[in-house]
Amino acid sequence: MRLILLGPPGAGKGTQAQRLVQQQRIVHLSTGDMLRAAVAAGTPVGLRAKAIMDRGELVPDEVVVAIIADRIDQPDAKRGFVLDGFPRTVPQAKALDRLLAERGLKLDGVIELKVDEGILLKRIETRVAEMTARGEKLRADDNPEVLKGRLAAYRVQTAPLADHYASLGQLKSVDGMAPIDAVTAAIDAFLSPAAKAKPTARKPSRAKAKKPKAKVAKARAGQARSRGRRRLPAAGAKARKTGRKVSRPAGAKNKAGQRKLRSRRRLTKAR
Repeated sequence: MRLILLGPPGAGKGTQAQRLVQQQRIVHLSTGDMLRAAVAAGTPVGLRAKAIMDRGELVPDEVVVAIIADRIDQPDAKRGFVLDGFPRTVPQAKALDRLLAERGLKLDGVIELKVDEGILLKRIETRVAEMTARGEKLRADDNPEVLKGRLAAYRVQTAPLADHYASLGQLKSVDGMAPIDAVTAAIDAFLSPAAKAKPTARKPSRAKAKKPKAKVAKARAGQARSRGRRRLPAAGAKARKTGRKVSRPAGAKNKAGQRKLRSRRRLTKAR
């Protein structure tokens, strides 16, 4: 199963991705993790990406796609994967489609976690206030202003992906503001039909197999003849009731003649 999770920062994509990994036994492909792994492994694509990042430049789409191509060719990704953080733009989505098509693969679904940006900002503000009160160190992304910038970038770059995948009939939207378990259940409901195997057509059993038309016609003709034979005695009985003369067999006529002859002999003796 090959999936994409879409949603703005703070929508819970990471949490749902980990649950999909456990339930579907697939791998979680995060763009950032793949870039760091490729750089650490010193692969040709990783070294190219490192040189670009060292110059402070954004890694171009073709490099990211090449890293993903290397990753999905690994044995643990053969069963499937869930992509988080890629694609970010429509051109990246089209590049991914070409990559999968070259390998005879396709996406099984794109899950969009829809959220309320205003509520997300309030959550960040509340979390920052609580962490500050406890004296905990804040992370770089625990900042309402930083989140506003990331949300604005998402609306411009990544939000159009929803329209792209909707036009392909692959997009499924989920309420990302619902409780975590409810979001997981909604995703499972979308994926369960794809996971079921299509029922195979059963061949008719021999007992129920249809007979050829010629055999059916012959059988019906035999049944008609049999019914005609059974009706003959009944027809004779009916003729006797109506007064019609019914021909008797030769044996019956001989017996009647013998009875008449005996009766005549008795009369003669009596005289």
